[in-house]
Amino acid sequence: MWCVTSEPVFLADCRARLAFDLLGNTWNCVVLWALRHGPRRPGQLRGRIGGISQKVLTETLRRLEFNGLVARRSYGGSPPRVEYELTALGRTLLEPIDAFGAWAFEHGDEVMAAQDDYARDASARDGQTREA
Repeated sequence: MWCVTSEPVFLADCRARLAFDLLGNTWNCVVLWALRHGPRRPGQLRGRIGGISQKVLTETLRRLEFNGLVARRSYGGSPPRVEYELTALGRTLLEPIDAFGAWAFEHGDEVMAAQDDYARDASARDGQTREA
């Protein structure tokens, strides 16, 4: 398997960990998915992505650009205009992101039920601890 040694441990410099880090950030995947149909201006992205602040969007776009997944284009004029679009490398992540989305659609209710069960059990445990 990718970067696993004979022991079941991921190496510190494993490239799979890089991929997990990129996909593990909620906003990375959401922004990449929002760019799948072509270039967008930051305001258009915010309109397509509920709950993201301008600051978080800017940080996310910079992180994606740093990793070669998004390209930034500046256009002159008054006012100046900026657009972001997926690079060829960024497009390679659309299939895994789509697979994660399909998994979430299929199993989301189960995950939320497990969270509810855990919270209910934790409340019960906390109540028992206080009584003791």
